Amino acid sequence: MAISIHSVTTIEECRAIEQLQIEIWGCADLEAVPDHLLLTFAKEGGLVFLATDEAGQAIGFGYAFLGLTGEGHLKLASHQVGVLPAYQDTGLGYQLKLVQREAALAGHLDLITWTFDPLQGRNARFNLHKLGAVCNTYLPELYGEMRDELNQGLPTDRFKVDWWITSAHVAARLSGRSLEHRLDPSAYPILNPAKILDSGWPAPPDTFDLPGGVEYCLVEIPADIQDLKDKAPDLARHWRLQTRQLFETAFAGGYTAIDLLRQAGRNFYLLQKDWQQT
Repeated sequence: MAISIHSVTTIEECRAIEQLQIEIWGCADLEAVPDHLLLTFAKEGGLVFLATDEAGQAIGFGYAFLGLTGEGHLKLASHQVGVLPAYQDTGLGYQLKLVQREAALAGHLDLITWTFDPLQGRNARFNLHKLGAVCNTYLPELYGEMRDELNQGLPTDRFKVDWWITSAHVAARLSGRSLEHRLDPSAYPILNPAKILDSGWPAPPDTFDLPGGVEYCLVEIPADIQDLKDKAPDLARHWRLQTRQLFETAFAGGYTAIDLLRQAGRNFYLLQKDWQQT
């Protein structure tokens, strides 16, 4: 399968990205980033990429722009990377992130940031485990109420992840290497182990522990928040509010989310105390 990823230069390509947003996230026309803004990004120093198949049909995209950290550190802010459902298990999303990384390196940048829903385990696995991004910033209700099919129904809390693209940590993840001792969830305390209700749904415990100074600990999230949100919305909201408190407390206490581990159909964030990028 021949796939091309290239920088956009025309309004027609930007209109194709408009349509991709609608198809990927189920958003209304009004909520898609408009073609004229995408073209402005592309022509004024931003990075706007379009992926096409062998027939020239648009199948994925990504766009990013220069930004600053709170300390004035220049970075690349990646706002969206999306792939049509039919191509979501082909590695195309990974290719698009690597293209962003290559462009950032060419511009002498060492940091790319973006946000995602921390209850979306598949995205967490991709961002933290495969790419090597890390997170110690929790943003509650970042976007207010969103109406697209993916996001409606829950407060729009987000992780802001840092992808230190020149670090040894990222190099190890991109090469497929990990520290093996980190990969067994049974080795660490779980702050909020789920209980299974009579309905079969996982529920957060009535009470939970807060980080107590251990080097590593785990925070559990549902295996499939989308299904839970569709079929047990009150329970999904309970997960959102409980994990919000846990992550905000852990991050304030010096912990960083460095991985998403899976065991027996369960998802766990791995948090490390006083993590430093190398």
